[in-house]
Amino acid sequence: MFTYAKPAEVGVSAKQIKKYVGLLEKYGLSTHSILMARGDKIFFEQYWEPFNKDFGHRLYSSTKSIVAIAVGFLVQDGKVSLDDRIVDYFQDVAPDDLCENVSNQTIRDMLMMSTGFIIERGSWFDDKPEDRAKLYFHRSSDSIERMKEKSKIPGMFFDYDSNGSFILGALVERVSGKKLIEYLREKLFDKIGISEEAHFLECPGGYSWGDSAMVCTSMDFLKMARFTLNYGKVNGEQILSEEYLREATSCLITNSRDGGVAFDKFGYGYQIWKTWNDSFFFNGMGSQFAVCVPKQDMILVCNADNQHDPSTGKIVVIDRFFEEIVETASDSPIADDEEAERELNEYCKTLKLRVAPGKTESETVKKISGKTFILKENPMGMKKVKLTFDGDEGRFDYENAQGEKTIRFGLGKNIFDLFPEEGYSRLVGSKLCPGNYYKCAASAGWIEKEKIGIMVQIIDEYFGRLYITINFRQDGKIAIFCRKNAEAFLNEYDGYADGVEE
Repeated sequence: MFTYAKPAEVGVSAKQIKKYVGLLEKYGLSTHSILMARGDKIFFEQYWEPFNKDFGHRLYSSTKSIVAIAVGFLVQDGKVSLDDRIVDYFQDVAPDDLCENVSNQTIRDMLMMSTGFIIERGSWFDDKPEDRAKLYFHRSSDSIERMKEKSKIPGMFFDYDSNGSFILGALVERVSGKKLIEYLREKLFDKIGISEEAHFLECPGGYSWGDSAMVCTSMDFLKMARFTLNYGKVNGEQILSEEYLREATSCLITNSRDGGVAFDKFGYGYQIWKTWNDSFFFNGMGSQFAVCVPKQDMILVCNADNQHDPSTGKIVVIDRFFEEIVETASDSPIADDEEAERELNEYCKTLKLRVAPGKTESETVKKISGKTFILKENPMGMKKVKLTFDGDEGRFDYENAQGEKTIRFGLGKNIFDLFPEEGYSRLVGSKLCPGNYYKCAASAGWIEKEKIGIMVQIIDEYFGRLYITINFRQDGKIAIFCRKNAEAFLNEYDGYADGVEE
């Protein structure tokens, strides 16, 4: 499907690419990979160590766009109509007294994020359901009057309903009789060369986690974006209805309630966002993006984890892509700039996963290294902590409800290890998995003379970040502040504690 070309061959300046990547670094983004293509030519591909072309990266909400493609195949095969009521496919789990607005919502309404629910901001993880599909229809349904209060006429307003997107994935599985990955392999993935390792995580009840958890390589992501920008054609053959994909990538419903103009306020199609220059994109919460620019036949694929600062991540990745790459590109090849290409290549060799800010040395190390501090009762359940340093590496030992733990970190560099908290989810979201540990990268820096920040990045099928700030005082007192940015895990590492030297 793709070949490789120099940037100049497709009308893009290597100097502009270096400037763009430099901006991602300048703003402190945790970028994992960037791919850029024009037509069927990849003109830039970069992975930040330790990520590589074979790494299966979770796409988070970009998964929704892929589910919309699967729904398109159901429609094309006459299995469903976009105007069908969704509840008609879930009669066995929906309550008899489902309110009118929710009962009347159609597949089209759900694709457009205009469901019958007034969305309550929160997480389905908190409900700990045995069947997430059943939870969707039973939310607040213990009282029909209460349900009416929390409903609206479907199809009228955009209101982001991630749970509804999950139901669309469950719909595909119910109607096709196949797992989502199997159905998509049969209809599309095998035709465009999606890797055998690509898969979906699952939700309680056995359905694929269709609103948040496809795992695939960056190249797989690019291939799916290319298929969408080709409006359903593969090697000249129309695999999926062009009409459906043109609708899916158009503005079917406005999504700006305040009249503002921003990269994500140009409207919404079928689980696909509109953006600048009449373009569209798949949108994942940690900056997992596939930005498709029809006018220039250009695609940007980004995998990252910027949950800690999603607004900056999205603005820099998307806005600056248009400013530095799309708007400066020529419609025809440009002259080779060998020096600019050399500088770009040399710069890219230096790119590694982001490390914690701060200095690598402090006089405080001599005073506190190897000393144990006893903590007062605190939200994290930490009883005692100890920091030990050895050159440009260190370890953070602590005791919590699970027992004694250690986080190994580098000063000015990452140490790759397993995060010590045991039992977080693996295949099934929200379900504890005894014996499971997530892969992580940990680094640290002295942000003040007596204050160190330890940054732990979870880099597994689940992504997240933990930032631990520790402040030491000369009178032997210690204060710790933990801040986590992760979906439904690391909850034990969020809060404040203080204590004294043992």
